[in-house]
Amino acid sequence: MHPTALLDQIAQLVAELLPFEHPADAVVARHFRHHKQLGPRERSVLAESAYLVLRRRLWLEHLARSGDGRALGAMPRRLALLGWAMATRDGLVPGALDFVLGAVKPHERTWLQAALAMNPADGLAPHRHNLPDWIAQALIAEVGADFDALAASLLQTAPLDLRVNALNAKRDEVLAELHAAGLQAQASRWSPWGLRLQGKPVLNKLAAFTRGAIEVQDEGSQLLALLLAPKRGEMVVDFCAGAGGKTLALGALMRNTGRLYAMDVSAHRLDALKPRLARSGLSNVHPVAIAHERDDRIKRLSGKIDRVLVDAPCSGLGTLRRNPDLKWRLRPAEMAELVALQQAIAVSAARLLKPGGRLVYATCSLLQAENEAVAQAVQAACAQAGVTLHALPAADALGPHIANAAELVTEAGHLRLWPHRHATDGFFAAVWQRAA
Repeated sequence: MHPTALLDQIAQLVAELLPFEHPADAVVARHFRHHKQLGPRERSVLAESAYLVLRRRLWLEHLARSGDGRALGAMPRRLALLGWAMATRDGLVPGALDFVLGAVKPHERTWLQAALAMNPADGLAPHRHNLPDWIAQALIAEVGADFDALAASLLQTAPLDLRVNALNAKRDEVLAELHAAGLQAQASRWSPWGLRLQGKPVLNKLAAFTRGAIEVQDEGSQLLALLLAPKRGEMVVDFCAGAGGKTLALGALMRNTGRLYAMDVSAHRLDALKPRLARSGLSNVHPVAIAHERDDRIKRLSGKIDRVLVDAPCSGLGTLRRNPDLKWRLRPAEMAELVALQQAIAVSAARLLKPGGRLVYATCSLLQAENEAVAQAVQAACAQAGVTLHALPAADALGPHIANAAELVTEAGHLRLWPHRHATDGFFAAVWQRAA
């Protein structure tokens, strides 16, 4: 595609994203459906350039205003040009910067080269961290002097992590197979099943993928299965299963025995689990679409379940590397509603446990309001409802599988993962056992 036409496509996609009315991945997918003439290389350029705009929006908007707006065109076009040029310069997309410059006129080229020479470190704080002020202040309260390192990590692209399906494959053998296929991969630092790939290779045609030996899953997310630690023959519930990444990990740990319920309020998301289940070889998983956390199908299982995982709906701030639009779509007023929902879901899930059963409450948030504060509220609310929960140290579950597991655990015994410290998505998890 001619560089001018490619720039027009990027600008159109950026314009579709900027209202922040829908998740970015859905907007990008819709754009590709409407422009089927785009090839894989062009789609990669569009997606990476647009996502860079979302990550570094405040800095790029500052640069975009530095030139003559009438001469440079509409704001989406200026942002698209900056995003494409930076993605090319930083090696996120293939090609040379000269190809990008071929899309612009001489006066635009002069402005673009000057903009690329500017350093965000010389700008204001928002130009460096590229976060809404309320999120920046909340994260400063969380990590203090570590804020700059955390903010910088959230501006990076997330690595591509895989989980080896322990039901039918061994990590060393899959790693060797990936190397033989010409992929650069290494064993992950924390998860005993994890692999981390370089770049973003196409996986769906790999033999390891088609036979269900690997699934895409962030390394931090994989650790939740270790915390729940389901055993053969048990009854287990993944309460907010979504598309089932953690469900599949739990089923493998159960060695395809017992009964594993994958529950979610979205039947559409559960439908996405079906092809993954078929590849995995699991037959003990039972998807269940529920209306809400008080659904009658949940009540019928009350007091019968050995282990329950609640990966609760949350702000998702721990996933900003892969979902940078979240920081612009989320509003402070929504936090109170999220916290109330998290508490209601976890308390309802706790009622499923039989005496001695285990509950894990988890989020991919970085905020105490959704994490430690909710964990405390859930334990208190359960006690009032006659369900006594005893906290279990996360290190006890992680220690047998992970060297230096103490690096992942807070003084209160909770799992806490940070992108800048652990190179994973941000995660929190609290673990309890119901009193006998």
